[in-house]
Amino acid sequence: MIFRKLFLIGFIGFAMTTTAKNEVEFTTKSCNIKVEFYTPSIVRIVKVPIGHTFNKKSLVVIANPLDVAITRNGNKVTSDSLSITVDNLGRITFKNKKGKLLLKEKNCNFVLRTDGADKGAYKVSQTFSLEKDEPVYGLGTIQNGILNRRNTHKLMEQSNLEDFQNVVQSIKGWGLYWDNYSPTNYDDDANGMSLSSEVGDGMDYYFMYGKNADGVISQMRHLSGKVPMFPLWTFGYWQSKERYKSSKEVVDVVDKYRELHVPLDGIIQDWQYWGSNYNWNAMEFLADDYLDGAKMIEKVHSMNAHLMISIWASFGPMTKAYKQLNEKGLLFDFQTWPQSGLTPWPPRMDYPSGVRVYDAFSQDARDIYWQNLKRLFNQGVDAWWMDSTDPDFFNPTDKDYEHKAGNGTWRSLRNAFPLCTVGGVYDSQRKENSDKRVFIMTRSAFAGQQRYGSNMWSGDVASSWDMLRKQIPAGLNFSLTGDPNFNTDIGGFFCGSYNNNGSGSATHNPQYQELYVRWLQYGLFCPVFRSHGTDAPREIYQFGKKGEPIYDAIEKMINLRYRLLPYIYSTAWQVTSKDYSYMRPLFSDFASDRKVWNMPNEFMFGSSILAAPIVEASYTQEKIIKENAMTGWDSKEVNAQTENSAINFKENKTTLKYLPAGTKWFDFWTGKEYKGGQYVNLNTPLADVPMFMRAGSIIPLAPEMEYTGEKKWDNLEIRLYPGADGDFTLYEDEGDNYNYEKGMYATINFHWDNANKILTIGKQEGNYPGIIKDRQFNIVTPNGKKYHINYNGSEIKAHI
Repeated sequence: MIFRKLFLIGFIGFAMTTTAKNEVEFTTKSCNIKVEFYTPSIVRIVKVPIGHTFNKKSLVVIANPLDVAITRNGNKVTSDSLSITVDNLGRITFKNKKGKLLLKEKNCNFVLRTDGADKGAYKVSQTFSLEKDEPVYGLGTIQNGILNRRNTHKLMEQSNLEDFQNVVQSIKGWGLYWDNYSPTNYDDDANGMSLSSEVGDGMDYYFMYGKNADGVISQMRHLSGKVPMFPLWTFGYWQSKERYKSSKEVVDVVDKYRELHVPLDGIIQDWQYWGSNYNWNAMEFLADDYLDGAKMIEKVHSMNAHLMISIWASFGPMTKAYKQLNEKGLLFDFQTWPQSGLTPWPPRMDYPSGVRVYDAFSQDARDIYWQNLKRLFNQGVDAWWMDSTDPDFFNPTDKDYEHKAGNGTWRSLRNAFPLCTVGGVYDSQRKENSDKRVFIMTRSAFAGQQRYGSNMWSGDVASSWDMLRKQIPAGLNFSLTGDPNFNTDIGGFFCGSYNNNGSGSATHNPQYQELYVRWLQYGLFCPVFRSHGTDAPREIYQFGKKGEPIYDAIEKMINLRYRLLPYIYSTAWQVTSKDYSYMRPLFSDFASDRKVWNMPNEFMFGSSILAAPIVEASYTQEKIIKENAMTGWDSKEVNAQTENSAINFKENKTTLKYLPAGTKWFDFWTGKEYKGGQYVNLNTPLADVPMFMRAGSIIPLAPEMEYTGEKKWDNLEIRLYPGADGDFTLYEDEGDNYNYEKGMYATINFHWDNANKILTIGKQEGNYPGIIKDRQFNIVTPNGKKYHINYNGSEIKAHI
């Protein structure tokens, strides 16, 4: 895109011309401005200093502008949804069709870079005026425990614990995507909301008017890509730790879960299956205790489980990939993890590892990456744990930022690194085989990454109640940028401060046991349900045995996750087909209730379930830990309670939770009905997590099972919650290929007519291999009444 020569319009004070049906250009004293409609409610704004050329292909935006009808009247441009006015200083005002003010620019700034590898480009900044009490959300996983981004000052540069997507949205229903990949400051104070980036040939952003949170998310996905379906088994339970140290240990863990009849679908092999750090990320089983790696995968599969394996964005100097990349100059030369070739901590800097990050912005580099990864893919690895996709970037210098990267510099592209490295694996696997859906766990994400079959976890978070509390608004704000796929290390990564009696004793410390159970109950409502961490093993049997309160509480949540699979997988289809989200801040559904605008510890899980996890210690004394905000390493213990304190986990506790106004709510555990718009006092035994169903909800529950697919969904329990009309679509397909993209899936629509007390189960639509034609639905209401329905695929009505 290059701006063309413009002509003057005398009365307005700046120039204007039309270059296409959906596009208008203006000139002010300082810059050229392009206003380009992608849809009637999405507009791209590009500003370029006079005399400067702008020609950019976005790494994020993959949509092409539609043929949008617009009307031009002097300095005002309107579509069917938006009205945009440009004043004589180049400041833009956005209004909706009815003339309501949405957002207004305050000022912009360009500072020419006069030296270095980015010479000739600009530092760019744009400030906007917000209403005084207007909350805004998004940006990414800022670990401050706050939902509303007002009064925030943040350097947005990818890191271990905090990742950024440059997407912000308002309670007023507008959203903004700032299309820049360099480190960017976000600032909001009395001067306005501003975004200031280190490098840009011009200023480039997209304004979206979605009318509400869901609308903005849908528009962001329209611009940057839809969300593919994950395999069904990925929604089961995942077990991991840092790290299993032999193939035998991996197999034994799966075998133990099967012996205990505790559900499990995935196990993760973390780093060093390749041997020494000089072979870092070799993508081969080279360590002595993994030489039978292929057989390990076969044994895991034979027990109906799946293996995810750790891969990194960097390579040791003895690996095949390193040599291939180095020959083509496709390795960065900055400090990364691991810094030493020796494994003990702390690192021995006199034995440098030589590990280097690869240039994921290069297609050649991404191809080499896959050529090496394909060895593991061909051996049957099911999913990828893409660690350090930020990537780790230690002791940065100005020289490091000058390094050539793709068609730019590390400075100009730095924040988009996770998008490109994850995208390279997704694209390559899709070309390789369509029989297995891509599933990637990644430590970092940028805007648009939802299109690449990846789920981001929140990094190496410390094990503390404070950090648990921070994960909820971090995940909600991440989801509000358009990417619905978020999870955390259940129990926190670093739990060493709870090891009172030696290594690994945290699992017997009541303080950690309570934290772990409550964190697990939060994880129940994340798209991926995964236990992981260091300092102590996390398998269920490490916490005790069946019949003991901690073990039983863990087992109860894992079993509930599997019962919820039909609801979760059907929600996944809504995410893919209708731009829905799993984790939804309460204002997404209840924006008229101002009490929920900045409520960080409750959220909707899908359309029906209000998740209200316990995030404060009630049985033990909360352990206060000083946390390093960048790494999560916990240091000095400030307040501790000994493991020998008398704790009765069978004792009942209570807590207050808020129920949003505008609907009735039902307690999942008791069936008790509550009116919305109030705080309610709940009994909260250790084994239960507060969760409520909104009136009109229809919740399908599967029978308990040890892995997905063990039992068919031919005998589902249907929880029906009256009080309002309601709908639910049950979605089913083959579970792990891309045939659904060809229309090979089936749906059954449920409708509850509350006035007439009629449940309509619609005709089964669609088809796929293995479709269930005949089944039973067991309807259960909050008052305990049960109704049995035989269903053969034809519409049926039942009076409840």
